[in-house]
Amino acid sequence: MASGVLEVLQGRLGYQFRQPALLLQAVTHTSFLNELGQTGDTDNERFEFLGDAVLNLVVSEYLITAFPYATEGALSKLRARVVSEETLAGVARRLRLGDALRLGKGETLTHGNEKTSILADAFEAVLASVYLDGGFQEAAACIKRNLTKELDSCDEQLPGRGDFKTDLQELCQHRFESLPQYQPMAESGPDHEKTFEVEVLIRGIRYGLGSGRSKKEAEQVAAQHALERLNVG
Repeated sequence: MASGVLEVLQGRLGYQFRQPALLLQAVTHTSFLNELGQTGDTDNERFEFLGDAVLNLVVSEYLITAFPYATEGALSKLRARVVSEETLAGVARRLRLGDALRLGKGETLTHGNEKTSILADAFEAVLASVYLDGGFQEAAACIKRNLTKELDSCDEQLPGRGDFKTDLQELCQHRFESLPQYQPMAESGPDHEKTFEVEVLIRGIRYGLGSGRSKKEAEQVAAQHALERLNVG
């Protein structure tokens, strides 16, 4: 494989390898080595195993931080969506990972570089190669950078998530005859991992402070804190 293909892939991933051989192994399907009469250690199957574990840990950590009041069951369902084969294959297609795959002739003839299972497995293998090359923090950054769309959509997908802003608005109209006001306080972090902080005011008095991956998320957390302070369930 031309080294230029791997260079392009590194650019799309947003990560430059110190040991490019790790990335080469990650894109090497077992069918490629089988045709050469080789087996085992230099294809990407073992990397898939490791990449799956790293991905699950990073997504779990993200979800438990982003949604501090979600139940374990709700978090499990969200994680299952984010790490599903279809989702990972979609990310691989965005990265055009199929262009870099080393496949056997049979898989090449049947367009293996477009198959959902092969793409999803290869993406996990690539994540493992980033982890082995740069460590956990680099792997976590790579995952969050390349799954930004999928992680951001979790807010709408969270099963049973309450609309605390609506509840607070109704309470304020009834008890105070006024509406709550949300004021942005701060934002921090890189573009792919920003954190927003918002306060909610009722008649000019702060009743809640919230933070989240988006202003909407931060406002929801602030509203929930206000409701808790006002002793509303």
